[in-house]
Amino acid sequence: MRPMTETRTWEQNGWIEQSQTILDSYERLIGKTLITRDGSPADQAQQLFHAPLVVVSHDTQSDPLLNYANQMALDLWKISVPTLLKTPSRMTAEPVHRDERAKLLQRTTRDGFVDDYRGIRIATDGQRFLIDCATVWNLSDHQGNHSGQAATFDKWTMIQQS
Repeated sequence: MRPMTETRTWEQNGWIEQSQTILDSYERLIGKTLITRDGSPADQAQQLFHAPLVVVSHDTQSDPLLNYANQMALDLWKISVPTLLKTPSRMTAEPVHRDERAKLLQRTTRDGFVDDYRGIRIATDGQRFLIDCATVWNLSDHQGNHSGQAATFDKWTMIQQS
């Protein structure tokens, strides 16, 4: 059981609504649920935040900023929520891998989702990791307006530092 003083991250920064956008968009585009959607939107936000897979999203700016990460993503990238919310999503990849990442996002924009992505990412402490079988999809708000992109994966391998 979690202590009563636990920070309820999923209730801050508009993440209940963002969780609904992530879950609804995933279901609409992929045709299945990302998590079991029991309870209220707040309950679902908590379930997504603690899910045993990585979930991240970014907004629609020309240099998109990260606007959501569940606990698994925060731990993998070794990033705090305040830092995450100021981080351009391109910073999750090393400069040498950013062109590949940009092509992935263009393909996602065009096709709605990609479910076969494999690539190298980097944590804030310089630790590199290879993600495999990632799904990246477009996000739409309740009015159907494009509101960013999200990604999920549950397979990654840490890369030995040389």
